[in-house]
Amino acid sequence: MNILTLFGSMPGAIAQGLIWGITAIGIYITYRILDFADLTVDGSMCTGGAVCIMMMLSDHNVFVSMLVATMAGMLTGLATGLFHTFMGIPPILSGILTQLALYSVNLAIMGKANQSINVDKYNLLVALRYIKGVPFYRNPIFVTAVCILLLILFLYWFFGTEIGCGLRATGCNANMARAQGINTDFSKVLGLMISNGLVGLSGALLAQYQNFSDVSMGRGAIVIGLAAVIISEAIFGRLFHNFGFKLFGVALGSILYYMVVQTVIWMGVKPDWLKALSALVVAFFLAIPYWKNKYISGKDLGKNKVA
Repeated sequence: MNILTLFGSMPGAIAQGLIWGITAIGIYITYRILDFADLTVDGSMCTGGAVCIMMMLSDHNVFVSMLVATMAGMLTGLATGLFHTFMGIPPILSGILTQLALYSVNLAIMGKANQSINVDKYNLLVALRYIKGVPFYRNPIFVTAVCILLLILFLYWFFGTEIGCGLRATGCNANMARAQGINTDFSKVLGLMISNGLVGLSGALLAQYQNFSDVSMGRGAIVIGLAAVIISEAIFGRLFHNFGFKLFGVALGSILYYMVVQTVIWMGVKPDWLKALSALVVAFFLAIPYWKNKYISGKDLGKNKVA
């Protein structure tokens, strides 16, 4: 195994990690802020990619295509939110229903299982070919890093507004938020729309990066996003306390995840096992607080009682 091969593949892993970092930030909003287990992302990511590619194939500007893809992602979050708030369906089942429906919707958008786009014929914002041999401002690492920075600044401002604080209060304690006059149903729907809008944007960037959209491109997105969130909390949890830095840490967690994945592939592990590896990583880091409370804190408590 040549170590230079591993180093040569790292720029691509970092670029992909940054693109998925936007999805991870979206998942962080629902999972940590809103306290809503949303599985819509497995479908909304493909929706964003499908809409972006089809818009560009219809000769629309790349930025217009990405904006429409983001709005399409927000609509998927709206559907899940209405399933939950208007129809009273539990959060997990709401996401599953939307995800299931999106498979057919995504097929209808693309007209077939996948659609490709030629980097030579269309002016893409990011592409795998731009990793090397282009000016720095066209490099996907630079472009996606700027996108994430702008998103973090916007989200930091938004969650400091009255509506944003209401959304955070809803996730913290919905009953108390309602007692304070906050429309918790609106907050939940808005949070899901913002989250899936970010996932749709990430899907649009990913489709451009890999030069195609596929009906299964978002499968397992929830696991990858959760892995990034859990890794960031495990590594940067004690370092980043500010909300903006926490979002930045989630993006870093996504980069670390893809660097680890690239290292595992370089070591000879078959790509077929990557999903299982991701699930095990998430399960391990989620179990750490439980083990800590049960085995470490429990022992200390027992000693104090004896004393």
